[in-house]
Amino acid sequence: MVVQTSTFLRCHRKGFKLYWRWKSRGGRPPLPKQIRQLIARMVRENVTWGEERIADELCLKLGIDVSPRTVHKYWPQPPGTGGGRRRTASPSWKTFVRNHAPGIVACDFLVAVIARFRILFVFLVLEIGSRRILLCNVTAHPTAEWTLQQLRDAIASDHPCQFLIHDRDTIFSSELDAEVKNTFGLRVLRTPVRADAIYRVWRSRTLQD
Repeated sequence: MVVQTSTFLRCHRKGFKLYWRWKSRGGRPPLPKQIRQLIARMVRENVTWGEERIADELCLKLGIDVSPRTVHKYWPQPPGTGGGRRRTASPSWKTFVRNHAPGIVACDFLVAVIARFRILFVFLVLEIGSRRILLCNVTAHPTAEWTLQQLRDAIASDHPCQFLIHDRDTIFSSELDAEVKNTFGLRVLRTPVRADAIYRVWRSRTLQD
């Protein structure tokens, strides 16, 4: 079929809207009532705890995996304050990135959909201090072995880095993290559930500037 460029682009944009509407259907279900009540109780009984501490306590001691952002969503507000300010007992993400930026590398997978609606996975490795992209590669079938090889190609043997940040994707297996620690001596930090690793660290660096 021979069509004008404008016609193709218009149809392609419409197709993208329908595709992502289908992918995003359903939305995120709310936390069960018992967990919401537990968060409120922990806030009231531990006045020095912040969102990250409560999320860690839920995960480590009770096996309830929630992010600090989710804790904030169900954070009880003092009566009559009209909102109130959340507590932060530990250093914020922004403070951590500012203090350790020269020694942080972040990696993440981005999704790209080509003209035929085939999904490709773009793997990025970003040096936070300089905001320099160390590696960018594409694959249709990402695996832990492939990802580990990309990290070997991206991080030099004499690197000055101390931390590697990534999300909780199953591709980043415990075996991969152990190999990263043994090979590069990096401490692996996982972002909260459903958080984008590279966006979070890039956004933190942008805000501090």
